[in-house]
Amino acid sequence: MTITIPFGKAGTVLHDIPANTEILGSHIGELAATGTQDSLVKAAMASPVGTPPLHELAAGKNTCTIIISDHTRPVPSKHIIPFMLEELRQGNPDIQITLLVATGFHRPTSPTELVDKLGQDIVDHEHIVIHDSRDPDSNVKIGVLPSGADCVIDRAAVETDLLVAEGFIEPHFFAGFSGGRKSVLPGVCDRVTVLGNHCAKFIASPFARTGILDGNPLHKDMLAAAKLAKLAYIVNVLIDEDKKVAAAFAGDPVEAHRQGCEMLLRYCQVKPERRGDIVISSNGGYPLDQNIYQSVKGLTAAEAAAAEDAVLIMVSSCTDGHGGESFYRALHECRSPEALTQEILATPQEQTKPDQWEYQILARIMCKHRVIYVTDPAQRNTITDMKLEWAPSVDEALSQARAVKGEDAHLVVIPNGISVMVQ
Repeated sequence: MTITIPFGKAGTVLHDIPANTEILGSHIGELAATGTQDSLVKAAMASPVGTPPLHELAAGKNTCTIIISDHTRPVPSKHIIPFMLEELRQGNPDIQITLLVATGFHRPTSPTELVDKLGQDIVDHEHIVIHDSRDPDSNVKIGVLPSGADCVIDRAAVETDLLVAEGFIEPHFFAGFSGGRKSVLPGVCDRVTVLGNHCAKFIASPFARTGILDGNPLHKDMLAAAKLAKLAYIVNVLIDEDKKVAAAFAGDPVEAHRQGCEMLLRYCQVKPERRGDIVISSNGGYPLDQNIYQSVKGLTAAEAAAAEDAVLIMVSSCTDGHGGESFYRALHECRSPEALTQEILATPQEQTKPDQWEYQILARIMCKHRVIYVTDPAQRNTITDMKLEWAPSVDEALSQARAVKGEDAHLVVIPNGISVMVQ
């Protein structure tokens, strides 16, 4: 039996796996689309949840900011943004629209990536602002979050008559789900707000896990940020394994998002019959597996499906490198993952460091399991610098894992680790 695993833009194939291997995959492909990608989005916008249609919201407004996803998110923006622009101008032909790229704590989106996401016509004719969480002059305080952290967001999201957002909903490894309120926090927030929200105490919460909203302290802060920002309307989609729109939800940022999450749960929950001695996962291929930082998400699915002291194999191209200098240095310079974990847990909220949440989760996994990365060969030294193991192929990684766990080790394969919620 062979399995294709997403890897970069091309994918990779795992050969000759045992017949009793457990394969845990999303069933989102079973969600029968009732039309084309465009028709699904337009139908959702024609019957919004909990709000008037977007053209009614635009009536009488001089300005509107649309928060859009950045280059790390496979949001099918070409099937969303044109219809949002069209309906806004239907409500007010003279409305001034800004597209605000929600980079969160990521690097800026490049011009080429903007064209790839939006198309040349929109890039050429619309006003686009790229959020910078590290530029205090471009961000403004609008309140205080339940956690006590200041809520500081991009001026383009504050100095507007109408704030709306696009996005997609997927399982998220500490926020429960992506989409909805995440367009604001962390999407367009200043570093002080992101750091406060992503503090060690919150990340360590048992409720800060994939698929959990209720009781999740990060989610509570994110909801508050969206409310403070006066986010009025969203268009969020579910995407299939080919990253095409499978379902769409529009309207109130809380109600529409919750409906999308509830539908996704019906298709993405999986449970292994037996926890894996060896677990293989991926980050869903391009664009989500561009760096090691992002691939921690898919690795948490392997963690959730693993038996005690398992070997986890992460298949992620990581052509963009580590994805965060502080993320890289934390693992490279620490004595051990255990020592790093203790240091993080002793860090107060107001002293949260950039990327601390990502290496906190990675260190947590490394404390419990052996981790082998399959990446672009150019990243081998970076992987080993971070106290992880490296293999040139999935087959070689599996051979290394069997040398540790034995030839009869139970194997669990999660072809797309970010598309499932492991129970």
